[in-house]
Amino acid sequence: MTNTIRIIGIDPGLRRTGWGIVDTLGNSLRFVASGTVTSDGDMDLASRLCQLHDGLAEVIHTYKPDEAAVEQTFVNKDAVATLKLGQARGIAMLVPARAGLKVAEYAPNAVKKAVIGVGHGEKQQIHMMLKVLMPKVVFKGNDAADALAIAICHAHNRQAMTSRLAALAV
Repeated sequence: MTNTIRIIGIDPGLRRTGWGIVDTLGNSLRFVASGTVTSDGDMDLASRLCQLHDGLAEVIHTYKPDEAAVEQTFVNKDAVATLKLGQARGIAMLVPARAGLKVAEYAPNAVKKAVIGVGHGEKQQIHMMLKVLMPKVVFKGNDAADALAIAICHAHNRQAMTSRLAALAV
């Protein structure tokens, strides 16, 4: 018997960290919720990181996911921006880990390939495929949509891994 697995996908950002939650049962996906945790740009970095931490902790407490997936950081031309994004990403990994969840990481191209079939694509393609894969999906903005795509990527990858492990056990 297969159990439903609830997955939170997290798209880290210092201004806006997107989150999206899906339930997966075998090959089926069901939209649960999505949103964005924001930080106040007028505050110091440490306070902004606390805002992200507290917001994500509340989401995890409310929706009780079983697993988490976070998008890997790509390197910008602006080193300072990359470092700040890395700190936000650290929060995005720390919060679910502190809640006892395993945290998977996926490159942006892997996320796009899992959702739209190719490693390079436009945001609108992701939005369209989210609606195809989960007709009841609701998201406000790119950050929440990206987070849902990350959750879907993890659902596909965990399903493939489970199938491979089952085949090895035979």
